[in-house]
Amino acid sequence: MTATVPLRSSPTPPDLVGLRHDVDTVLRRFLQEKTAAAAARNLPDQAARTLEKFLSAGGKRLRPMLCALGWQAATATPLPKPVVRVAAGLEMFHAFCLIHDDIIDDSATRRGAPTVHRTLAAHHAAHRPGPLAERLGTSCALLIGDLALTWADELVHTAGLTNSQLSALQPVLNTMRTEVIYGQYLDVTATGCPTPDLERALAIIRYKTAKYTCESPLRIGAILGGAPAQLLRELTDYAVPLGEAFQLRDDLLGVFGNPKVTGKSHVEDLREGKHTMLVALALRDASPAHATVLRRLIGNPHLTEADATQIRNILTVTGARTHVENMINERRARALHLLGSARTIRPAARNSLRRLAEATTKRTA
Repeated sequence: MTATVPLRSSPTPPDLVGLRHDVDTVLRRFLQEKTAAAAARNLPDQAARTLEKFLSAGGKRLRPMLCALGWQAATATPLPKPVVRVAAGLEMFHAFCLIHDDIIDDSATRRGAPTVHRTLAAHHAAHRPGPLAERLGTSCALLIGDLALTWADELVHTAGLTNSQLSALQPVLNTMRTEVIYGQYLDVTATGCPTPDLERALAIIRYKTAKYTCESPLRIGAILGGAPAQLLRELTDYAVPLGEAFQLRDDLLGVFGNPKVTGKSHVEDLREGKHTMLVALALRDASPAHATVLRRLIGNPHLTEADATQIRNILTVTGARTHVENMINERRARALHLLGSARTIRPAARNSLRRLAEATTKRTA
């Protein structure tokens, strides 16, 4: 699988440099087996091939990395193959989230390439009229996302874990899946109705991204390593503010980032009318005239680049952009402080988590 777009400083700790290769190898072999099995049964093998192509297009592999660091926080034992396979399952689950998220947002690009539903629509356009091809592309991408969710579970349950590991792991997986979907629901129902509701914006950040990006992978790895309750609490204390900072950075990049670097549009979030902390803060602090402009433009499906520039200027002059940067800095500092005061996280993992916090919150992609 191909390399991802690099962060400004690589988040990969030296002791985990081979993890990405191992995870990608598991994913590639698993999907090749699925492709062959589908072909042998005269089933559509395009589904597995499309998913393999999507996973090969890049990605930070942050969740597998945090799973591995959770293991290292709990034990000095080298990372075993079953844990690598569970880490690959987390990346497969992430693929499910991204594919469905792109459908919900009708996003055109992901990682610098057309999204799965747009790719499939273009494939079907050769033999069907445009509207039908688009509907088919969306329907097929939805089903491929469902397969990714199913196969994420299969990767975990075929990893070779012990019964006690599986028993301890299942509640965390259930909670992670539930929280992501609730977070997505909060996001969808708030879209198109920009308000100064900071608590709603924070809830979306926490449940749609922060907990499944940082907290759950760390806890999963640590649980597999036999972590005591105190270690799990310390990992959560570190992970929640870090996950929030990670998503706040994403929100800034979604509006102010360079699409050539991020691989995503910097207009789509504004066009969709996403209820982000950035928008909520701007509406809270804007003058009546600026608030009127924001409510008129944000969520306009025909938003132009000139309109987007006008919004960015207001987000800047209201102080919302600076405020979000300060929130990122505060959460990173809190995560690092809690990490430094933790008593049960092993030193090697502590050092790697410190570097990871710096890299993921200061990234440009």
